[in-house]
Parts: sequence; C-alpha cells; structure tokens
Amino acid sequence: MRLVATATRVVAVATRMSVALCAAGMLAAIVYQVVMRYVVGAASSWSEEAAVLLFSWSVLGGLALGVHEGFHVRLTLLPDTLPRGGRVAYERLVDAVTAAFGVFLAWSGWRFLDITSGSVSAAIGYPTEILNALAIACGVLVALFGAERALRPGGAVDAAA
Repeated sequence: MRLVATATRVVAVATRMSVALCAAGMLAAIVYQVVMRYVVGAASSWSEEAAVLLFSWSVLGGLALGVHEGFHVRLTLLPDTLPRGGRVAYERLVDAVTAAFGVFLAWSGWRFLDITSGSVSAAIGYPTEILNALAIACGVLVALFGAERALRPGGAVDAAA
C-alpha cells in the first residue's frame, strides 16, 4: 500500500504543477487578449480559445486534487457525530463512491471523445480531442485518488478525529 500511496502523491504533485502552469497560462492569455483589444485595438483570434482550454484543465485538475487532498465541498454533520470507527467506515464509503464516479466520468468522457472525434477548434484549429480528453484524465485521476483514500490504512480520517 505504501507504493500506491507514494505513486499517488507523485501523480498529485504532477497534477498540481500542471494546474498551476495552466492557470498561469490562462492568465497570460487573458492579459494578452485585453491588451490587444483595448490598448492596441486589434482583437486576438486565439487567446480566448487558449484561455478556455487552459481553464478547463485548471478546473478539472483542481477537482481531482480536491479528491486527493480531501478539500472538496461536503456536509460533515453526520460523520462528525459518529465514533471514529463509524467515521472511518463512512469516509471509506464516500471515497469508494467518489472513485466510482471517477470511473463513470472517464467512461463517459471516452464515449463523448469517440462521438466528437475529427473536430477542430474554430480559432486555433487544434483537435477538439485535446479538450474532450481532459474529462477522461480527470475521471482517471478522481478514480485513482478516491480509491487510494478508500484503501488507505486507517481510512482518510485525520488521526486527531
């Protein structure tokens, strides 16, 4: 299990770095777009589309990181009232359902990718498979992170809880 936990941490670090780079790239594309439109007076044809692509990974990668770090939005009224053993079981169940959702997201993304293959973006002309594959990547990461949390010794409950 230590090997899985270590591998998951490495994947999470790589995901975090890619999300940070995409967020920075998105910000740069938006600043470029604003400068070109309002300072130079010539709108850019590619910057908005690039910003949307980078934003998509920032959101989907961030969602997967939320599963890994346990900072996703949730109600804790019920688990907070449970004893430690019940809370561990509850958290394992939630993490297993989250992993199943990740598998479903990857599968649905794959089906959507198959339906939309061959399309290209309007301004840049990149294959839209790049954008649509982000759902598959997010689903795989959510499944990996959720499964690792569900199988973690002692569960994903803080030791202090």
